[in-house]
Amino acid sequence: MRRPARPRSPLARTAPLVSALVAAALLTACGTERPGAGSAGSAESPSPTRIDDPGMDGVRVTSLTLPPASPSPSPSHGHAVSADSLDLEPDSGISAGYEVTNEGAETLTYSIVITFMSADGGAMANQTATARDVRPGATVRGTVRAGVLPPTTPRVTGAKVLKVTKVPAGEAPAEPGTCPASGIRVSADRGDAAMGLRVVGLHLENCGTRRYTVEGYPLLTLLDGGHQPVDGVDVLEGGQGIATGTGADEPPRPVTLGPGESASASLVWRNTTESGTPVNVPHVRVRAKAGADPVTVTPNLDLGTTGKLGVGPWKKTER
Repeated sequence: MRRPARPRSPLARTAPLVSALVAAALLTACGTERPGAGSAGSAESPSPTRIDDPGMDGVRVTSLTLPPASPSPSPSHGHAVSADSLDLEPDSGISAGYEVTNEGAETLTYSIVITFMSADGGAMANQTATARDVRPGATVRGTVRAGVLPPTTPRVTGAKVLKVTKVPAGEAPAEPGTCPASGIRVSADRGDAAMGLRVVGLHLENCGTRRYTVEGYPLLTLLDGGHQPVDGVDVLEGGQGIATGTGADEPPRPVTLGPGESASASLVWRNTTESGTPVNVPHVRVRAKAGADPVTVTPNLDLGTTGKLGVGPWKKTER
């Protein structure tokens, strides 16, 4: 006598269906992989090309890195979203490696301008880098990016050092976003020039936690490229001996700065050149007042043969 068939369990009934679905999924996955497609980590990174740059003042460009010629992978294949896909102007991806060797006898902070060039030698972009606290005999290395370039910019093929300024490390302007122990940050702007008249602003910011008071004029020492005092230039209080209407003629008044407040003063001169030897002053050592820590800025005073520099009083900056 035949025994009645035992009913199949739900798991047994669904096993063939599960196997079929798994197989289909595996076939689908294999079918979507394209030749050459891979993970983001497998993409080739651009390799730097060595640059033979003679450099200047112990600074030289050592390499140039250009972006790969192939387009970036599409975000639909698991890669990061590019700037193009967000309607943003993308960084060029171009960078230059550089090295700084301090050939002097004191620790220095360097400000370096590197120019990125096309094949015909034209400048496509100038970028500034800072190397801080480089000890005598030491060599430090860094990288500077060319940044965003217009679409019509010719292809960058080279880079070189365009300009180097260096100041004693203990007198260098504070790094952006930092506050020196004094609680006072001193800097200079790029200035303004018209018809031979030059005006550069000195800026004093209270980045500390206590109130700070100045009265009168910044105390200045003019320095040459070797950071030695420059003789033969009269530093005048006020700008009336140079020109009127420069903002440097107001009488000095006490200025008290609370935390986060700032003041400014103007340097005024003409670059007139007549008989004699023109005088250029790359650096100015600034003390906000007597006894304050010195800060050396680099306004590059082209004083011509005038022999005069006017300095205005500190004035509180209106917010």
